[in-house]
Formats: sequence, C-alpha cells, structure tokens
Amino acid sequence: MKKNPLVGIIMGSDSDLPVMKEAALVLDEFKVEYEIKIVSAHRTPNLMAEYASTAYTKGIKVIIAGAGGAAHLPGMTASHTALPVIGVPIKSKSLDGMDSLLSIVQMPGGVPVATVGINQAKNAGLLAVQILSTSDSNLFAKMLEYKNSIAEESIQKNKNLKI
Repeated sequence: MKKNPLVGIIMGSDSDLPVMKEAALVLDEFKVEYEIKIVSAHRTPNLMAEYASTAYTKGIKVIIAGAGGAAHLPGMTASHTALPVIGVPIKSKSLDGMDSLLSIVQMPGGVPVATVGINQAKNAGLLAVQILSTSDSNLFAKMLEYKNSIAEESIQKNKNLKI
C-alpha cells in the first residue's frame, strides 16, 4: 500500500490479481500513488460500499475496479461514489469474459462506468493517469512523452517489415 494514494485498484478476488497488477505497473511507471485491495461486491458488500463512499476522503481521485463473472463490483462501486470508476472485465471460464464486459458496460443512465477491454487493466491504468493528468501538468507531460514513445515504436516497426 502506498502513502497517499490517488488511485484505488479493487478486485473481487485474489484470482483477479494477475490481470489487475497490470494497472499497478502502469501507475508505478508514471509514479502515481495507489492502493490495491480485495473488495467483493458479493462476499463483502458492506465493505465495498464503505470503500466506495469514503475513497475520496483518503485523496483517491479514480477507482479501477476489476471483476469477472457477474461483474457487479465496478457498477456497485460507481453507485456509491461520485469519483470516476474504470471497470476492467476479467476473462471468466464461461463465456470468455463477454459476460463481464456486458455487465460492466451496460450501466443504467446516471451511473457511468468507463470500461476497458477484457483483461485490459493496462489501459485502465493509462486512463486513470490521463484523468489525473487533466489537473497535473507534470503528469500530462509524462503522458505526452508516453504517447510519443509508442508512436515512435510503431513507426520503427516499418523497418522490420518483410514480405
């Protein structure tokens, strides 16, 4: 756990950690403080509600919530907070994560959850950095540098193309 987290990374089970750690790695790369916790919408609903409703009091600005199966964690988290919530659908054994994706992305009007692709916690981390960078010029500069580096990497791949 970090000292002054700006991002909360939550998941329903430790089995989600291999996917969700990708968000943490991005935040580490950008030197953004975060905390990571298991907060289950089904096993610990009161803890989930308390976490979501009080996260802002700890200085958290964005919550990344990963969930597989019924995938209620991102939406239920969003229903208890005014903070932006980014949902990460976790690939499940049945339906390859499509159930999770649809559960997260189909939120009712008034309770938005930004949703990334199945198992794309890296993109959730990047989106959290982009959200934070709107009020942090140093972070914005780092994001511009990152975008330029991935563009250059893509351009360089032209040198290796062979038919």
